[in-house]
Amino acid sequence: MRESAQAKAYQIDEGLRKYMLRVYNYMTMGVGLTGIVALYTASSDPLLQLIFGTPLKWVVILAPLGFVFAISAGLNRMKLGTVQILFWLFAAVMGLSMASIFLIYSPVSITRVFFITAGTFGAMSLYGYTTRRDLTGMGSFMFMGLIGIIIASVVNIFLASSVLHFAISVIGVLVFVGLTAYDTQRIKQNYYEGMDEETAGKTAIHGALRLYLDFINLFLMLLRLFGGARS
Repeated sequence: MRESAQAKAYQIDEGLRKYMLRVYNYMTMGVGLTGIVALYTASSDPLLQLIFGTPLKWVVILAPLGFVFAISAGLNRMKLGTVQILFWLFAAVMGLSMASIFLIYSPVSITRVFFITAGTFGAMSLYGYTTRRDLTGMGSFMFMGLIGIIIASVVNIFLASSVLHFAISVIGVLVFVGLTAYDTQRIKQNYYEGMDEETAGKTAIHGALRLYLDFINLFLMLLRLFGGARS
């Protein structure tokens, strides 16, 4: 009886590890695709002019948000293959949008901040995966902080305050650090709810999307704090 319980526990742990690895693989490949597209776009003056010198820039800026809503809202009714395609399209369009950072910040500072982000993200995701503390309360608090950041960012478009810009960046780092831990724990808990292979695949992509957004937003907030201007 005891051996049977131990064998079942091992199967659950092994299944969880495979599921989480699937999530991280999607997330990592998504970030990689975004980076490749961003680098290619930034190295092409005609492409930069086409995107950021015309109204097309608003499509590029707003399209990722549309993909996020489409994946989240249609997750249950779409097939796994459709969700995968939408995720890769989202990552590619994000790359077009992210190309703009190469016009503002130096490549050295972008690289430096990327590795800082990767280390911070990895540490907080590991914490969210291993901690036995329920992070639900923290997640709710961080979500409220995210709403506050969005509102403050819109207000600062009109105020153009450097002090508010700095405050938004600092608070943004704290918010996305917290959300990384919270989202990792939620993704882990989703596995224990039990699901078939098709649902598990779609849920893994949705989890990867959440972690992708945490990583990218943390990167952008840190870049605003520590990024060096392009000479």
